[in-house]
Amino acid sequence: MDELMEPAGKDIRATALCNAALADLADHIAVPSYDRASITPGIVHIGVGNFHRAHLAWYVHRLMQLGGARDWGIIGAGVMEHDKAMRQTLLAQDCLTTLIELDPDHGRAAEVIGPMIDYVPVEADNATLVQAIADPRIRIVSMTVTEGGYFLDPTNGGIDRSHPDICHDAQNRDVPRTAFGAIVAGLRRRHDTGAGPLTCLCCDNLQANGTILKQTVVGLARLGDPDLAAWIEASCSFPNSMVDCIVPATGPAELQLAAKLGLNDAAPVTHENFRQWVVEDDFCAGRPDWNLVGAEFSDNVHAHETRKIRILNGGHQIIANIGELLGLHSIAQTMETPLISALFSKVQNEEILPHVPHLPGMSAAEYLELIDRRFSNPAIADTVRRVAFDGSSRHPGFLLPSIRDGLAAGTPVAGLALVEALWARMCASTREDGSVITANDPHWDMLTERAKAARHRATEWLEMPQIYGDLAAHPRFASTFAAWLSAIYDDGVEMTVQKYLDQS
Repeated sequence: MDELMEPAGKDIRATALCNAALADLADHIAVPSYDRASITPGIVHIGVGNFHRAHLAWYVHRLMQLGGARDWGIIGAGVMEHDKAMRQTLLAQDCLTTLIELDPDHGRAAEVIGPMIDYVPVEADNATLVQAIADPRIRIVSMTVTEGGYFLDPTNGGIDRSHPDICHDAQNRDVPRTAFGAIVAGLRRRHDTGAGPLTCLCCDNLQANGTILKQTVVGLARLGDPDLAAWIEASCSFPNSMVDCIVPATGPAELQLAAKLGLNDAAPVTHENFRQWVVEDDFCAGRPDWNLVGAEFSDNVHAHETRKIRILNGGHQIIANIGELLGLHSIAQTMETPLISALFSKVQNEEILPHVPHLPGMSAAEYLELIDRRFSNPAIADTVRRVAFDGSSRHPGFLLPSIRDGLAAGTPVAGLALVEALWARMCASTREDGSVITANDPHWDMLTERAKAARHRATEWLEMPQIYGDLAAHPRFASTFAAWLSAIYDDGVEMTVQKYLDQS
């Protein structure tokens, strides 16, 4: 990307982002060098949020800049009501996106990327999405629908057959409500017309994310059409992948930043100066050569996933909940707070790193140092609220595996028990100063009710099997959690965390 040089004393006129404006931007912002009119579709992506546009879409764009991948254009899609606004916004600017990299050492750099060529209508029956998936030119369906969006049964980890949307899609195969129902319907058409199988590529932060996606798609298909399910399982690919780039939400500050750079982009994306993508090379219908632009194809994705999810995603939860309780705004501010940075370091080094697999080239300790630097980047306005969102999905996936490993190995779990107590205290919906924490989880009302009850009986919090499973019955963890939660209410957050830090 080109580094942005804002002329001193001179305003840059904001240009409305569209194909026709690219030539005018080329002097100070990198723009696509390829003919966008020549791009044909190869990917349908469901869930066109900031992360997708800063990650998978960027890798496709970089290949196109090298002169390749012209048959891998991206068609955007969504199944949620809020996706309609994103569709309208992106179509109004010819599906172009401004990416602004925030480097703490070298300032800002920006580029406009253009691999996305259309965005299908967001419809109740998902008819156009199903048609797009059935198009023989499409060889990959990718998705970012959040960690909690895979309809997992908390009791057995399989597909939740009782969920109303899953029941609907199983019984109404031609008018699906969910992204997975649309994928199954599209694959049915491909099977019936001879268009052939395709690859389903998960880009969410889930351990074994491809395996989970396969479980949901095949499981849903099996409920309504066992023969189709068998074909999908035998013919389609579901590679596991590890994705990584910190991408804050877009708000007024990001819109203003784009305007200062001369762009009237209604949906710009800021991101850190780091990306990583490790993916299994299992694509039944072909793939772009993402390895030419920095992605890594590997048969050891699981180890990369474990390291990233435990240290980075788990680390985010360590600092976000206490940051919210203390009224901090950004992740960088939490890392600037000695008490929180010390909590982060102690829990990571003593309770998470011992259970992270070794990978050649970078030790777990070196990876932690990298994460520390990334979290501390003051140029990234990543909010505590965004990182703390949907803890009911993130804690089970990012932190509880380390607790289970520690219990099994007989290693410390006191810090992780404290982190869970801080989450419970946060879900009581008030900060230490008494101000209100507004709803920040799809299950906020239930969590708040549990959190308030746990003030007087701590096990009320742990007795949520969909989150903690059998951990409530493990004496070492449950008793430590109860002691920390009681201390938080009796002595306050800061004194309790300091007590933990003072322990040898």
